[in-house]
Amino acid sequence: MSRPRPSAALSAALAAIAPADAESARAAERRLANLAIPPGGLGRLGALAVRLAGSAGRCPPPRPTCPVLVVAAADHGVHVHGVSPWPQGLTAAMAATLAEGAAAGNALARAVGARVRVLDAGIAEPPIRAAGLRRAGVRAGAGDLAAGPALAPEEADAAVRAGIATAEEALAEGADLLVTGDMGIANTTSAACLVAALTGRRAHDVVGPGAAGPAADLPAKRALVDAAVARADLDGDDGLGALTAFGGLEHAALAGVCLAGARARVPVLLDGVSAVAAALVAVRLAPATVDHLVAGHRSPEPGASVGLAALGLDPLLDLAMALGEGTGALLAVPLVAAAAGVLTEVRTLEDLASAGWPLS
Repeated sequence: MSRPRPSAALSAALAAIAPADAESARAAERRLANLAIPPGGLGRLGALAVRLAGSAGRCPPPRPTCPVLVVAAADHGVHVHGVSPWPQGLTAAMAATLAEGAAAGNALARAVGARVRVLDAGIAEPPIRAAGLRRAGVRAGAGDLAAGPALAPEEADAAVRAGIATAEEALAEGADLLVTGDMGIANTTSAACLVAALTGRRAHDVVGPGAAGPAADLPAKRALVDAAVARADLDGDDGLGALTAFGGLEHAALAGVCLAGARARVPVLLDGVSAVAAALVAVRLAPATVDHLVAGHRSPEPGASVGLAALGLDPLLDLAMALGEGTGALLAVPLVAAAAGVLTEVRTLEDLASAGWPLS
């Protein structure tokens, strides 16, 4: 397939994304080394603090106080091949439940003080009547990726821009940390295709059971993924082409969330395999995006670990969670706030010396 080109609107958004600020990161490293704590005592929390400073372009980085979970929901034509035991209508039901505040993602969002936004990125059912549900209006579900391209190039582009717009609304209302969540029956098949195509790995390395659990027919799912990736024959850096071949309207929208956060220098917490697949797409579209991403947790889906390794990200948590909806990433929100808070609130050795404490 020919390589699709981003629209003018998407190209403008991509051009505005800058990498981490190296001087701010170095300043954070110097401040960290001078804090009144044992050298290296913060471990990976210290490395996260440095990453946040580089992303924000300031040291110390702002401490997030207004996290927002963006859940993108969509359906998949590949569902007809039996890759999930769940009925496709569950996507609409769970999207409505999320919009009404009664899903697992809502409960965990409340626990960490996060607000929730739900985007109908491409649900196949008739429009859901739920207050607070935003609609992308691109199309009602992706096509069957096993039979041909799942999306037209302009549909993939529009879904990315819908994710950007949703995130930018949250940012305009004060969001200072974006958390990615997904809902879509059969979307781990689409995610596996995206990860395989963008990392050069085979289905055996990236396909997991998804929501089917132990009942999953992994050999059949792997064969489907390998065949779809081989047919598409994509370059590994063609993010928009991968979305066209295998998307995931929710993957496209979450890629847009990653891009919007990067452009605003606001960190983006990644959830499970669908969010990781979306992040791979975003980074292929704008490589500097990776500097603004934080891996919230490690999903047991193998494609998540493959994708995180390709992104060079080490997840903060590993709780064997596979719920989607942003649940794993939400639990990492306090760690992000703590990392930024340490650089802001902990006294330095100079502070102690100025106060008259003997340090030698």
